[in-house]
Amino acid sequence: MSEIQNTTDREGEQHITVSVGKQLFGIPVERVQDVFMPHSITRVPLAPPEIGGVLNLRGRIVTALDIRGRLGMPSGGTQRLAVGIESSGESYGLMIDEVGDVLTLAPENFGPLPDTLDAKWRAISRSVYHLQDNLIVVLDVDRLLSIGAASKA
Repeated sequence: MSEIQNTTDREGEQHITVSVGKQLFGIPVERVQDVFMPHSITRVPLAPPEIGGVLNLRGRIVTALDIRGRLGMPSGGTQRLAVGIESSGESYGLMIDEVGDVLTLAPENFGPLPDTLDAKWRAISRSVYHLQDNLIVVLDVDRLLSIGAASKA
């Protein structure tokens, strides 16, 4: 993550960067409650494949969302961190490999989703952001959390 420069001195949208596999994603900061290490995830029988299970986080039941499964990425990653998200009164932990920096993304570097982007990815992404040496896929958290939407895309 050393190639990413914090750009908080410019106007723009603040995003936390996370990695899943070798892909860099951006999540709007205002949607993030916390970042934590899940210790014990309990599988849920008959749950969709993108549901990794549930966990207890400080007395709250949190649904663990397997980002790899949601995006159709191969399993076997090192998802050892989770980004805590609240939506419609429910708590979610987005399972990720690494957390990066909080960046203020300048509006002029946002771009539309490429036509070649996989349909599962398009279904849960808002835009892409061009860094000097990398590309951030900016996630649409509400669409990401609508389980089943990616498989219908």
